[in-house]
Amino acid sequence: MRFTKMQGIGNDYVYVNCFEEHVENPSELAKQMSRRHYGVGSDGLILICPSDVADFEMKMYNADGSNGGMCGNGARCIGKYVYDRGLTDKTTVSLMTDSGLKILNLNVKDGKVQTVRVDMGMPELFPPKIPVDLPGEVVMGHRLNVGSATYEIHCVSMGNPHGVIFIDEPVEQFELDKYGPALEHHPAFPEKVNIEFVNVLSPTRLRMRVWERGSGITLACGTGSSAVLAAASLCGLADRQAEIVLDGGVLQDEWSEKTGHVLMTGPA
Repeated sequence: MRFTKMQGIGNDYVYVNCFEEHVENPSELAKQMSRRHYGVGSDGLILICPSDVADFEMKMYNADGSNGGMCGNGARCIGKYVYDRGLTDKTTVSLMTDSGLKILNLNVKDGKVQTVRVDMGMPELFPPKIPVDLPGEVVMGHRLNVGSATYEIHCVSMGNPHGVIFIDEPVEQFELDKYGPALEHHPAFPEKVNIEFVNVLSPTRLRMRVWERGSGITLACGTGSSAVLAAASLCGLADRQAEIVLDGGVLQDEWSEKTGHVLMTGPA
């Protein structure tokens, strides 16, 4: 089986072109391929598939074999793959995902994709649709106990569930490996959750680190950056357009007032 390793600001996945290859058990393959020392090593597996309703379809699996729903960095990498490999000559590409149709706008230079802007859609704030089992019509600033600690959590779905927590302590020093898994498996989240810990550096610059459900600490998370911008904007901590600084690099995110969609731009 032929595969390609790609990364979007350090969020690395194994990609398989399912126009040419057949993957019988993608969940099991994701677990085997993702092992850092005994496999290829990745945050998961992404299949690039034919679609009846879009130019392409993305199937995404986390390192533990679970279905990821949506991956912003992965979507950007697909945009580069399909253009650079000649599967399309379009610079606006439609991509079906498990969380709906996404539109990729490709920035091409000298015949190669340099950056991709992904229309991530509208942030979902209604708790049953995130899903999160906490009271209220939205979950913004809910105090959640995790062991001996209490955090104010802001819950958003960007095709997968996110819990955003703003902290004063530098995120580089925060015990992400301790509190990330405890929050991922908290009973308030019936489908588990991705957790972002965030420093507000300015209204136009946010620093985040992420614990991804099913994968653990990763260098970046595109849906997470989108959730962080939405939560920060709703809390009055950031403008609707900001740089999101992750361990693996920087994303440019904008929450459009006109459409209500979050647009995320970054390299692949």
